[in-house]
Amino acid sequence: MTLIKSISGIRGTIGGPTGDTLNPLDIVKFTTAYAQFIGGRKVVVGRDGRMSGLMVRNVVVGTLMGMGYDVIDIGYATTPTTELAVRMAGADGGIIITASHNPRQWNALKLLNREGEFLTAADGAEVLRMAEAEDFNYAEVDHLGSLTVDDTYNRRHIDSVLALKLVDREAISKRKFRVCVDTINSVGGIILPELFQALGVDYVILNGECTGDFAHNPEPLEKNLQGIMDEMKSGRYDLGIVVDPDVDRLAFICEDGRMFGEEYTLVSVADYVLSQTPGNTVSNLSSTRALRDVTERHGGTYSAAAVGEVNVTTKMKEVNAIIGGEGNGGVIYPESHYGRDALVGIALFLTSLAKKGCKVSELRATFPDYQIAKNRIDLTPETDVDAILVKVKEMFAKDATAQVNDIDGVKIDFPDRWVHLRKSNTEPIIRVYSEAATMESADELGKRLMQVVYDMQ
Repeated sequence: MTLIKSISGIRGTIGGPTGDTLNPLDIVKFTTAYAQFIGGRKVVVGRDGRMSGLMVRNVVVGTLMGMGYDVIDIGYATTPTTELAVRMAGADGGIIITASHNPRQWNALKLLNREGEFLTAADGAEVLRMAEAEDFNYAEVDHLGSLTVDDTYNRRHIDSVLALKLVDREAISKRKFRVCVDTINSVGGIILPELFQALGVDYVILNGECTGDFAHNPEPLEKNLQGIMDEMKSGRYDLGIVVDPDVDRLAFICEDGRMFGEEYTLVSVADYVLSQTPGNTVSNLSSTRALRDVTERHGGTYSAAAVGEVNVTTKMKEVNAIIGGEGNGGVIYPESHYGRDALVGIALFLTSLAKKGCKVSELRATFPDYQIAKNRIDLTPETDVDAILVKVKEMFAKDATAQVNDIDGVKIDFPDRWVHLRKSNTEPIIRVYSEAATMESADELGKRLMQVVYDMQ
């Protein structure tokens, strides 16, 4: 059993002893700390389709009311829907009940500020400190909060997407797209059909029932998507679309069943946005160089940020980026809001595809071709991650061909490839991402660094 406390919230497996799992007592503690920290009166709560979602929701809502907060429960909702709802409702914050791409036994509380954005590192650290201190003060009976259930925010989210200037609903409808979509038994199966209907897109949904009993590993990686890839090979569809359980990550599949590449979700959407409104872009250190290449081709400047949505959005504001995100399929488009949003990504991608009049595979061929190997090292309680990262940094410090960046783990940049090692914020693992011209070269580089870690354990 595992409980992970980070600046973005609290995440863990359901069931087991307190202090080591995501259980009612720890949920109360962290919800109380968050409520006490933001110091407001109104909070939005939304949840994905996980089997434990109702239990966690009940504890969260009851705790917030006990702290004197008026709660707006928007029910089954994507992460970006909840983020938008905070702003639309004029709330003081929001709690998203989702463990994103983690397996079914996990759940989490993601914490938002009054802008509907994730807490800063400093604010998240303060919430953690307050949770550990447990110096809480609950409301008296005459000052308990209220509960309002409001299921209108899915529609409001879709309306906001349709209102974006670069989303051309008419062009999309004229192309008469037929798409196959895997919504992995969560909230995507509720909201995406509404989006496709609004865009005039014909669709077939796989794993559409919102049960939280995921039909396969919910992380939208090629190794987990054989079902939809096989369906796409039938030749009946123009595009395959895959989302994760909370619909902030987005992956595409070409009309012939080949992966478009989750790294190229952001690249393709950014290419379209930059062609219409030139500017700067941002992605995290573990994302493909292709975004840099595309940005410079359009006359803009690319910047890299530490991994984590709040780090990316902070850098985007700093450099006035018009689009950004993460190579895991996360698209952040400030014209909508500062949060990863698969609905925005889908609408912009379909607009681009409609205007170009090409197939998905043909669009993919227009971008620089890099290959990323994504490996992981499971951690044990004895693993000294900091010592490992220092060792890796020292190994390449005197290499004239390597640039070493240690703002988030250690990234070693070579002229034709790179490798990045960092401790995950969401799982007890070290992520080892490496990129090169071929998958063999990328994997070889990653495995080389992984062996260094194994030798130190």
